[in-house]
Amino acid sequence: MRKIILSVILITILVLTFISNFILTDSPIPAEAVKFDTGDTAWMIVATAFVLLMTPGLGFFYGGMVGKKNVISTMLQSFMAMVIVTILWVVIAFGLAFGPSIGGIIGDPTSNLFFQGVGTNTAWSLAPTIPFMLFALFQAKFAIITPALITGAFAERVRFWAYLLFMVLFILLIYAPLAHMTWHPDGVFFKMGVLDFAGGTVVHMSAGWAALAGAIFLGKRKVQKVNPARITYVLLGTGLLWFGWFGFNAGSALGANGLAVQALGTTTVAAAAAAMAWVFLDKIIGHKLSALGACIGAVVGLVAITPAAGFVSIPHAIFIGAFSAIVSNLVVSKFPKGKIDDALDVFACHGVGGMVGMLLTGVFASKAINPAVGDNQGLIFGSPTLFINQLTALIIVSIFAFVGSYVLFFVVNKITPLRVTEEKEELGLDISQHGEFL
Repeated sequence: MRKIILSVILITILVLTFISNFILTDSPIPAEAVKFDTGDTAWMIVATAFVLLMTPGLGFFYGGMVGKKNVISTMLQSFMAMVIVTILWVVIAFGLAFGPSIGGIIGDPTSNLFFQGVGTNTAWSLAPTIPFMLFALFQAKFAIITPALITGAFAERVRFWAYLLFMVLFILLIYAPLAHMTWHPDGVFFKMGVLDFAGGTVVHMSAGWAALAGAIFLGKRKVQKVNPARITYVLLGTGLLWFGWFGFNAGSALGANGLAVQALGTTTVAAAAAAMAWVFLDKIIGHKLSALGACIGAVVGLVAITPAAGFVSIPHAIFIGAFSAIVSNLVVSKFPKGKIDDALDVFACHGVGGMVGMLLTGVFASKAINPAVGDNQGLIFGSPTLFINQLTALIIVSIFAFVGSYVLFFVVNKITPLRVTEEKEELGLDISQHGEFL
């Protein structure tokens, strides 16, 4: 049956793309080509490449943490997100996220099927200085890394084909609506005044809550305590993530401008402060200063500053990084691992880090940093409105992402079993799923 389904998918894509000029109508090219800013365009091409690099970086980050017999499978889960989500985004998901709004919840994909109307001579309304296609490709990289983040929670026990099916459904039914609600001018969160500069709700909270749902649904691994296969992979992955995150956050300014520089600065100091706070806290509570701890701390800081990057000052970014690392470290230490096997602490790092960042955006956002904040500044400046909006969005997104993802895991499991057999888990996913090994 699987062979038939895969054959149908491949044939359908080949046929539709071959006859696309007959079934799709491109938007007419303006008589005079739109004059884009070459500096903004150059920077956004680079930023787009930076963000894509984060996903293989995540593969190294996760792959180094699991046991040796599951390294290839874990890394391949990230790599295949680049493959599957790229095609899915072009075919339909971009339209669902950024197409004409349907009730402020989801976009109408019919106007952007196969990137119809997404060209190099038009622009997105909120990014008028770069080609529309560049904006769409930049956003594709955010969609790619989000399901890859989830994989750390159910590492070492998920069937690969079931993961691919879940990834497709997650992008269509969880990620796309959240992106639309948050970043589309007609989205409900956007109209509420919710601030999410680069993906605190859309990427990290959605991935964190989905990870928790997956860990609960799949149950515990047979052996939860494993020696990390390659700490050096984790260090390499952290470096690639940190590097790529500059495109993630600074690129979300959608131009080569002062706001991009501000986001670059807040991202830099938040990551450093979080890594420092994590290893300091480890020492305070009696642990050794470890490479793993420093890497996890840096990533938590990157996660937490993501929603706030273009709205807060450098000193406040240091606070966000350090505070988020302390909170996530404590959550990791107190997480009920005997009952819920979130293998690589995705919820405690990405979910909690994203929530801390969203709330602290509501505390520290300043119109002096970004005029788009307006009069509803952060709580520290005397206005409670933004903080209340951030908290409201946090609650809604948490419920939607967790419940929706749990339902998706249930549905996927009915279609094809999510979890490998005990024998295959014992053998290791590298051999049992892919016939390869280190």
